[in-house]
Amino acid sequence: MPASYAYLGPEGTFTEVALRTLPEAATRELIPYVSVQSALDAVRVGDAEAAFVPIENSVEGGITTTLDELVAGDPLMIYREVLLSITFALLVRPGTELSGIKTVTAHPAAQPQVRNWLRANLPDALWESSASNADGARLVQEGRYDAAFAGEFAAARYGLTALETGIHDAENAQTRFVLVGRPARPAAPTGADKTSVVLWQRDDHPGTLRDLLGEFATRGINLMLLQSRPTGAGIGNYCFCVDAEGHISDRRVADALRGLKRICLEVRYLGSYPRADIGVDGARPLHPGTSDAEFTEASDWVARWQDGRF
Repeated sequence: MPASYAYLGPEGTFTEVALRTLPEAATRELIPYVSVQSALDAVRVGDAEAAFVPIENSVEGGITTTLDELVAGDPLMIYREVLLSITFALLVRPGTELSGIKTVTAHPAAQPQVRNWLRANLPDALWESSASNADGARLVQEGRYDAAFAGEFAAARYGLTALETGIHDAENAQTRFVLVGRPARPAAPTGADKTSVVLWQRDDHPGTLRDLLGEFATRGINLMLLQSRPTGAGIGNYCFCVDAEGHISDRRVADALRGLKRICLEVRYLGSYPRADIGVDGARPLHPGTSDAEFTEASDWVARWQDGRF
């Protein structure tokens, strides 16, 4: 396996900036790919050790392209996550003024984060999506568009000027990125972890989603993301992408996954990995009755009765 990480390129994306915060990135070749799909496929076919891609932002929620790629195709697993604060600059060719901007571009996930600014400052500009924010900057450099929303750091890379900076509709906007590789044994728990799964309901009946969520609720497991995605099997057919607090080695999480495996048509395990939003000291206290020790005590109590040891 080559010592390389694929990432959503080209050079100058927020994805690249976030990837370079990982210590292990300094020892790998970082290879930009034109799309999330191609970056993940590089891992599937063995051209890259892992891929680093955006998966969620604090304005619009889950990034559907990434979620759909993890739902379908050969299984992959998440090993790390990174949170990056996001603010945009309006990048233009030197000499361009605001009044001369008729077309703008950026990654689709950027539009909800600059929508109000665009309406207030460039209400007549035509928006067209690009493969990434940095790719939008490249297209401006080539003269295909008048302006691009991207990181200010991308301006020098593409010979552009930051006409406006600090653009964001939501304060403290963040994007979550994940390092994705082939399935393997999860890293040891840290005490502040997250487990991601995809759930397919066995059939459509009243209370189906309640039944799935109940497997987490009865074990005191907090959910951090719940997003439905169409399965492609017709209107009304959905699977559910879930991020839950805890690690698969935690008794409460393992027990919930066993319950879900029994009642779901399919469960795809996407990994257990350290949370980026908190350290171990900031982990949420466990709900009473959900610690490993309490699960062990309950199992021992049942076993004693099963064996006639009163």
